Amino acid sequence: MDLNFRKPGELVKLLCERLRKERLARQMTQADVAARAGIGVNTVSNLEAGRNVAFETVIRVAMVLGRLKELEELFKPDLNSLDDILRYENSASRHRVRRKSGDA
Repeated sequence: MDLNFRKPGELVKLLCERLRKERLARQMTQADVAARAGIGVNTVSNLEAGRNVAFETVIRVAMVLGRLKELEELFKPDLNSLDDILRYENSASRHRVRRKSGDA
């Protein structure tokens, strides 16, 4: 499925539906997931409904559902050449450029 042409709200809805289906496929209740993730049942409910929750909560639930591999790929650098690797390694040492006092 190509997610490139979806709006952020559509992606949230799709991923929340997938999360709920994954939980049900594993025959877990929201309370089961909450207890294993160390979060409240309302938090799991909010996550499945697409309401704002902390990113750490998403990670905790992904861990409980055995989906860490997908999260590992989330912001993985695209390194296809030695130049890409060097550019990536050098980017870690970059700092914000300070504006001169006369610049607006």
